Amino acid sequence: MAKLLQAPPKFLPPEWHIASKTQYASAESQRSRSERLVAESQRLVDEIEKTTQKTQSDVNKKIEQRLDEIKFWKQELDDKLEQIVNETEVLLTFKTRLEKALESCKEPLFITQECLLNRRVGIDLVHDEVERELIKEVEVLQGVMALLERTLEQTNEQIRLNRSAKYNLEMDLKDKFTALTIDNYCSNLTNNTPDIRYARNVVKVEGNSVSPEDWVDFSNVNIEKADKQRNNSLALRALIDRILSQTASDMRKQCETVNIAFKNRVKETKDAKNKLEIHLAKVMDEITSQEKNIAALKKAIIDKEGPAKVAHTRLETRTHRPNVELCRDMVQYRLISEVQEITTNIQRLKDTLAQAEVELKGLSRRQLSLEEEIQVKENTLYIDEVLCMQMRDQDFNMWASKIAHCLLQF
Repeated sequence: MAKLLQAPPKFLPPEWHIASKTQYASAESQRSRSERLVAESQRLVDEIEKTTQKTQSDVNKKIEQRLDEIKFWKQELDDKLEQIVNETEVLLTFKTRLEKALESCKEPLFITQECLLNRRVGIDLVHDEVERELIKEVEVLQGVMALLERTLEQTNEQIRLNRSAKYNLEMDLKDKFTALTIDNYCSNLTNNTPDIRYARNVVKVEGNSVSPEDWVDFSNVNIEKADKQRNNSLALRALIDRILSQTASDMRKQCETVNIAFKNRVKETKDAKNKLEIHLAKVMDEITSQEKNIAALKKAIIDKEGPAKVAHTRLETRTHRPNVELCRDMVQYRLISEVQEITTNIQRLKDTLAQAEVELKGLSRRQLSLEEEIQVKENTLYIDEVLCMQMRDQDFNMWASKIAHCLLQF
């Protein structure tokens, strides 16, 4: 208890002075360090403020540059999209032209095949120039239709490729618009914007991000693909124009060749029919003449019966001469000669009559043959001139109108 109440130790004045000086020195040192820290802190604050402002300004510039890049590529994509859309629309009109041209070939082909099937009978069913040209026309029309079908398939495929390129551009543009919207928003953010905030786990590079070069290449590839398909489409349209023009020219030329062959054949058939009619008239005149000749021969034969009977009666009567009067005199010989002569002449007349009747039958058969042949020629003329040529004229005019419409449609 006595120790607890012991008085605190007392220091000597020198110790007191030393303690005071030590406190002065410590305070001065602490204050100096604090002053240096304040100055350093102010310098650091100023430096960081400048750095932050500079960095933020640089980021703002980078964002502005990025916005300009996005706008540039977006405009490029917009231009290519408009071009490919317009080109596809035009190509669709060319597709319609091809479809109409293909459809317009069906009727001429049917008409040509009908002309081949319905042409002529009998001897007029001949493999002539008309038939050869009709067969060639069928081949031309079928070849044209096959070419148009292949071109139509090629056109459908090109339209599909155009639409694929259009889709890629639209998807790229959609992403560009989203990126532009996001970067515009970022560009408008300031330190005083109300909705700025801290975000977690954003200070990193996304694993699925791409390099600027890849970003440029992606849009470049889409643009190049669109340009390629647009150029292919332009070339295809030029090809379609040439095909439509050339096929129309080929079909028109062959149609005119067939029509000329028909006209020549009709003229040839008419000439043959006229000659047959002339020969028929001559044969009929000859039939009339032969009929008169037969009648004359029959009358001549009948007319010879009187002299023959007279000669026979004389010979028979003279056999009744008595005795020596039954003489083989000149009268007897001449009567015998007369009977033989008349008999021979009658036989000659009968032979000539038989020949005349044979000729008459031959002429009659020839008349029937000529009449049948003339009927065949009339049937041929009806088929070629009335059915085929008129049908072809009507069809050709309609076909030419359709083809002209297809060629002038665009």
